Amino acid sequence: MLALSSILVFFTTFLAVALAVLIAWFALERMGAEARAEDMSVHLLDESPRLLKDESLSTISLWAKLLDRSDLIRIMQRHLLQAGLAWSLGRVTLLMLLAASVALAMGMHFEWLPGWAAMLIAALVGLVPYLYILKRRAKRFRQFEENFPDAMDSLARSLRAGHPFAAAMEIVAEECEPPVSAEIRQTAVDGNLGTSWNEALNNLAARIPLLEVTMFVQAVQLQNRTGGKLNEVLAKMAENMREATALKGEVRALAAHGKLTGTVLTILPLGIACVMAMVNPSYLAVLVYHPYGKFLISGAILCLLAAHFIIRRIVDIKL
Repeated sequence: MLALSSILVFFTTFLAVALAVLIAWFALERMGAEARAEDMSVHLLDESPRLLKDESLSTISLWAKLLDRSDLIRIMQRHLLQAGLAWSLGRVTLLMLLAASVALAMGMHFEWLPGWAAMLIAALVGLVPYLYILKRRAKRFRQFEENFPDAMDSLARSLRAGHPFAAAMEIVAEECEPPVSAEIRQTAVDGNLGTSWNEALNNLAARIPLLEVTMFVQAVQLQNRTGGKLNEVLAKMAENMREATALKGEVRALAAHGKLTGTVLTILPLGIACVMAMVNPSYLAVLVYHPYGKFLISGAILCLLAAHFIIRRIVDIKL
């Protein structure tokens, strides 16, 4: 028993140190990128497109081959690019595995915790890096959605001034704010380096799966086939997009109250349990040390998490 405990402690310590080193590497890389951003223009740093794309999933060849066999990894890679993070997919997946392993080792250390609960906690902890990527992706899409009407107006003015579409796209890429500038510049580079403009615009719609971008791509492609005054169409679309963005902002403000209520209802039982454990520890000791207590505690926590996500799903209104 003593040997097993020693091995478990060693394994947990090793995984914790490895996780800390990997997190520190990400932090140092981000600090280095911020330091370089002070000396270079924002448009010439991470927002500039690369002529040679790096399609490797990991620097470790064996791990890259294993990742390449899964379609879910490709979806994760697409989400990572859409989030605007210059992270390696191999490091992200290794970070997820390390976080899940540390959580599982720590969960197995508690004898009163059921095995399925330890596995569930490990899975949730392992998903934290991916959830952070999805959060950054949603934030970037929201910024793109807010700044895209201004880019449409700039493009319409450039076309009205007599510039061709390719030159107008480059002008918009220089004038707009990121992340719109990065995507417009990438589209201009794709269209000017041998790729047809229809394919370049389709790639833009694939990178930014928003309704506004799809409408813009279809409007430009329709104008290329049939002709017409594209500048007037883009100006009208920009006006409608601003109205839709304002409406979405009002809906988010109304839904924020429901999300805050769900968060309070989730944290409140945990807070009450912590207060009771400090005021009268023996009151909860019966539940902790009872043979069925660990199942009741695990079920209660699982129900709290399920209720939290259900409430957020209900108040999350899609327009």
